[in-house]
Amino acid sequence: MAETTTKIANARYAITVDERRRIIRDASIVIRGDRIVAVGRAADLADVPADRVIDATRMVVTPGFINTHDHLYPQLMRGLFPDTMIGAPYIRDSCALRQSMSDEEQYVSTLSALAEHLVNGTTCVVNPGDAERVDPAIQAYEDSGARVIVGRCVTDRPDISHTPVMSTEDALADLESTVRAYDGRCDGRVRAWVMLSYGVGPCSPELLTGAKRLADELGTGLTFHQSARQAQVDDSIKAYGMRPIEYLAEVGALGDNVLLGHAVALDEREIDLMARTGTRAAQCPVPSLRLGFGTTRIGKLPELLDAGVVVGLGTDSPDFASTDLLRTVFLAATLYKDARQDTNLVPAEAALELATIRGAEAVGLAQDIGSITVGKKADLVLFDTDRPEWSPLLNPINTLVYNADGRSVHTVLVDGRTVVEAGKPTFTDQTSLVSRLQQASESLIERTGVEVAAPRWPVES
Repeated sequence: MAETTTKIANARYAITVDERRRIIRDASIVIRGDRIVAVGRAADLADVPADRVIDATRMVVTPGFINTHDHLYPQLMRGLFPDTMIGAPYIRDSCALRQSMSDEEQYVSTLSALAEHLVNGTTCVVNPGDAERVDPAIQAYEDSGARVIVGRCVTDRPDISHTPVMSTEDALADLESTVRAYDGRCDGRVRAWVMLSYGVGPCSPELLTGAKRLADELGTGLTFHQSARQAQVDDSIKAYGMRPIEYLAEVGALGDNVLLGHAVALDEREIDLMARTGTRAAQCPVPSLRLGFGTTRIGKLPELLDAGVVVGLGTDSPDFASTDLLRTVFLAATLYKDARQDTNLVPAEAALELATIRGAEAVGLAQDIGSITVGKKADLVLFDTDRPEWSPLLNPINTLVYNADGRSVHTVLVDGRTVVEAGKPTFTDQTSLVSRLQQASESLIERTGVEVAAPRWPVES
């Protein structure tokens, strides 16, 4: 049976992020099955037939965005914790909620989170070890059509996130069985990685070394939270006499299949170690600002990029702030301009690369996603430029990075399949899903007894 062909026809612009970084005016893209087979000027592809034609006359087309670090289960907890509770109370209560979730609650939370990502143009998400049970989430990945990197966190020492504690041997066995059970699921859209919740400190050196060795042997990635704030650096120096990245190098836990979540509190020596070993970073400026990590004071994104470190962007958690990756792209392009009073830092083009081709490199999938290139997967986003934030359209990169956000996403494709149309998910009824999420959240909170902090302003009813 012949594969279905789709043509995205007559786009106002296609921002390809290909090797030449072409921006094609009046562009068309031809898809066969799940792969792109032609990209070029609409006039040159006018005679190419297709089973389905998507009229993109008023659209700007980009690659699907890659979110390199976002927990999906906290969708049920959005808005629960006020600023005054972010910290130890948050860790305690959010973990209690996570561990009490039913399969249905985890499914609804995950599906809702993925729906939100997709309608905002994010087609691939690294979900860094959310829950003890992976199967309910897998069903949400299947139903949504999203591309997801999944894993299950374990540790051999108690940590603040109440990650399941096992012997080092059992922890490594659990990590291996998780990768073998879930890698390649959902027609290859799901990849499974070795995942640890936190790196230096909460994990023994034997677990860190073993996890890296396991990722190498299985041909997959390794990710964990690392150096989000200065306190973690201070703890490492106190315990080991060296900074965290230096310690990871010492035990052999760096490499080009390692993705460090956050990686804010770094020095020049650590950046050099990351560059020389090919270690990647997933920076999350939105939660960093909300949580007071000190990004504008100690963050080193410009230095990471100058050193050639591969960096992707993440949103970290929907209970902290927005999961719209374009808002994160905006922050990546602006934070350091302001903090260092230098408008040349992190140009708009570089910020957009972090959410596309660099993000794809960070998760080891640049051969398949991250740019609009013949032979790659058809993960594409169509933005409606009839919206006011797109007008006048003079420089599509500047407008996309500095003016637009996910509200102007019209159509999204993953593997050539339309998962968002006219701004709404095609795989679920959005109104019904929102209602299910509200009910699941209220049920979980009531069952666990976690207190919902009232707004500091009076609420009348």
